[in-house]
Amino acid sequence: MQNPFTLTFGRSPLESVDRPVQINEIIENFTADTINQQMFIITGVRGSGKTVMMTEISHKLRENDDWVVIELNPATELLPAMLSKLNSDNICAGLIKSAKLDLSFFGFGVSIEGTQPITDAETAIIKILERLKKSGKRLLITIDEMTNSEYMKVFAGAFQIFVRQELPVFLLGTGLYENIEELQNEKSLTFLYRAPKIQLKPLNNAAIINKYKTIFNISPEKAAQMAGLTKGYPFAFQVLGYLTWNNDGDYNGILGEYEQYLSEFVYDKIWSELSQKDRMVAKGIADIKSGKIKEIRDAIGMETNEFNPYRKRLIRKGIVSGEKRGYVYFTLPLFEEYVIENY
Repeated sequence: MQNPFTLTFGRSPLESVDRPVQINEIIENFTADTINQQMFIITGVRGSGKTVMMTEISHKLRENDDWVVIELNPATELLPAMLSKLNSDNICAGLIKSAKLDLSFFGFGVSIEGTQPITDAETAIIKILERLKKSGKRLLITIDEMTNSEYMKVFAGAFQIFVRQELPVFLLGTGLYENIEELQNEKSLTFLYRAPKIQLKPLNNAAIINKYKTIFNISPEKAAQMAGLTKGYPFAFQVLGYLTWNNDGDYNGILGEYEQYLSEFVYDKIWSELSQKDRMVAKGIADIKSGKIKEIRDAIGMETNEFNPYRKRLIRKGIVSGEKRGYVYFTLPLFEEYVIENY
């Protein structure tokens, strides 16, 4: 039998732990009769399942005949790419033809006699969206790993126009906290602040236990031990499962390899993106086992007003949990050991 786990980022594994509450929240908002929310942004640390969640939502909406779903690459000019994807879609192509939209300027179709060709991608998209609206259909655009690029700025500005004109277009994006924050800080794109952000937290522990118990046919106690090693981190769930499967179900024999995978695939990159002060705070958290903020501050010599911005940054990045008042803990498995080793 094929290994049901995967080490490939963004790829939907054969076995995963669902996030039904957050997935249903987005789908219910997008499919509501009265449109109140046309954008969601999924954020989280690397390996938290952002792309998998986005893919699952897009697959569910593709199954609905009232929806057209397209995926855009943030590294390309987004408006021309969007127009090309719409023209390639069977439903939209039919609407373009019936509306006699001349898109020959963009290399699509043929020129239409007596009709002035459209030469602006934004205008052409608006015309297509108007036809979608008349036909009772909606468009979902997905963009994975959004960043503050010129392409993204132009697209976001156009999307804001589509929304103002009450067109049936919806955006589902993913991105790291710092990239989304930088994009939102653009003065011309303040509407992004109003976009609900789904920050992916650890997976449900009971669901992980049940998955491991079923897949490996082990006792609830052993499955709970495995789940504890992941701390609910989706990539860790996949890595531990993958290595355990290849080791005939013996997870104790692959713990060293498990730690190495987490370090090389994720933690090295996360660590490289932290500032020196971020790392100092992380080292304090790693050293003070109680997790008590006052003890951490005392250990690294920081006052509250200096410490708090870095604490909040690490929480928003998804590295640290601050849910218990006065305490902070790492959310990632074996990250404490990684910090001590690499500081």
